[in-house]
Amino acid sequence: MRIRIVDAFTDRPFTGNPAGVLLLGPGGFPDDSRLQQVAAELNLSETAFAHPLPPGGDADWALRWFTPVTEVDMCGHATLATAHVLHTTAAASGTVRFAARCGVLTSTAHPDGSIALDFPTAPLTPEAPAEGLAAALGAEPVSVHDTGPHIGDLLVELGDEATVRGLAPDFAALTAHSRRGVIATAAAAAPDCGYDFVSRGFFPAVGIDEDPVTGSAHTALAPFWSARLGRDELTGLQASARSGLVRTSLRGARTLLTGRAVTVLDGELLVTL
Repeated sequence: MRIRIVDAFTDRPFTGNPAGVLLLGPGGFPDDSRLQQVAAELNLSETAFAHPLPPGGDADWALRWFTPVTEVDMCGHATLATAHVLHTTAAASGTVRFAARCGVLTSTAHPDGSIALDFPTAPLTPEAPAEGLAAALGAEPVSVHDTGPHIGDLLVELGDEATVRGLAPDFAALTAHSRRGVIATAAAAAPDCGYDFVSRGFFPAVGIDEDPVTGSAHTALAPFWSARLGRDELTGLQASARSGLVRTSLRGARTLLTGRAVTVLDGELLVTL
């Protein structure tokens, strides 16, 4: 069975967010425990498993995502990586529909090599900062929003870009503040820097202290910053050590996440699933 590692939301190897991708044959997924073992072995923020579905249904492929320690409801970068593998191997073309735990997601490949993902927009609910959040994160929040059931993060607005870049959180303490993780964000420091806002994503509760580029988080970042900046088309920079750009387009209940990907490893899994 072929197993690939794809760097997502980048066009250069060893940047963006790496995801494992395994395309399975028709007939369903192996046992959850086996999928979890493979994800733990790869030890990437997410590994995606997909298998083709019979024609004529609502989706073309079934898709699941696992961190090294658990399955997640939604993952943007591993979906982008999966779509990239499908298109670069000619297993699919044009628009691909994925059946996932969070509903049907679609990916559309463009002639320039970019891929647009159609995801549900996260509902944002403002809330007061919980006691201990500022200490755990290492900065005082300007505002805090819950991002709804599929993402399960706290979106935390900070004072400026430099504060976001300089964060050194207490990861153990952060696990008490959300189901999945904490997204820290601020407006871009300069209007002509090539992006509109910055973010960093911390997910110690699911085994990832810091995620390099979190596509799903941008379904919350898009409505948050579109409301403040007055534009539906934005670009976000996730300012991790690897870094990556996500173009967002707010379409009401749906958000388009557009980026590129590059395959950096293509090998063979020598065990039976």
